[in-house]
Amino acid sequence: MKRLEARIAGIGLCAPGLPDWATGHALLAGEADWAESAELGRLAPEMLPANERRRTTVLIRLALQAAQQALDGHQGEVPSVFASSGGDLEIVDRILQALQMPGRPVSPTHFHNSVHNAPAGYASIARRDPAPSTSLSAHDASLAVGLLDALARLAAGDEAVLLVAYDHPPPPTLAPFRPLLAPFALALMLRAEGAGPRLWAQPATDGESRLNRPALERLRSGNPAARGLPLLERLAREEAGTVHLPMPRGTLAVTLEPQA
Repeated sequence: MKRLEARIAGIGLCAPGLPDWATGHALLAGEADWAESAELGRLAPEMLPANERRRTTVLIRLALQAAQQALDGHQGEVPSVFASSGGDLEIVDRILQALQMPGRPVSPTHFHNSVHNAPAGYASIARRDPAPSTSLSAHDASLAVGLLDALARLAAGDEAVLLVAYDHPPPPTLAPFRPLLAPFALALMLRAEGAGPRLWAQPATDGESRLNRPALERLRSGNPAARGLPLLERLAREEAGTVHLPMPRGTLAVTLEPQA
C-alpha cells in the first residue's frame, strides 16, 4: 500500500476539562494528568445559528465544537470525514422508548437527528459548504478508519480534508451494551501541502499506543475518538515518532514529524 501523508493545518478538541486545543495542548505538553471529575461544560458551536443549535443534540454540538476549532481561518469549501463508533445513542434510546408507547410518538426532530451523518449535515448547512462528506463507523477503530479515508482523499487529489472523530457515552439503558467513559471529540484539518506538522500512515501489526498518565489512559481507552490522544500528546510536545491506532485488523501506524 502506498504511504499516505498530510500536513496538519488545524486541530480541534472537546472533552470534559478540555474545551479546546489550547487547553489540551497545555495539559499534554506538561506532566499533569487529566481531571476525571471535570465537566464537559456548555457546548455552543458558533458556526451554528442559535435557532439551529436548539434543534441539535449534545453529540452534534460536541462534534461541531471540535470541527470549528480545526477550521479556524479556513475559507471556502472543504471535503470532510466524520467518524463515530456509535452515533447518537441518546437519540436512538429516545426513539426506541417512543416506539413502545401508544401511538408510537416518534419526534420528527429526533428522527432527523438520529441518522449517522447528522453532524456532517449540520456542518455543511452552517458553512453553506456543498463539498462531499463521508460519515462512517468502525467500532473502536473509527478514528483510524476515518483518518485513512481522509488521507486517501488527499492522495486522490483533494487539497484539504477535515477529519472529525467523536463519541458520547450512551444513556443508562444502553450503557451496559456500549460503556464509554466520557464525551470526546477531536478534529484535524489536513492538507496535501503547506506548513504544519507532517504525518504519514501505513498498516502495521504492533499493539495500539498507550499513555503513561493513568487518567488520560483511561480516557484514551474509554472512548474510540480518544484513541487519538497519543498523537495529540506528540503534537503538543513537538515530538517526532510513531503512534499506533487500532484498526479492524492490526493497527494504523501514524508517524509524526513536527514542523521544522
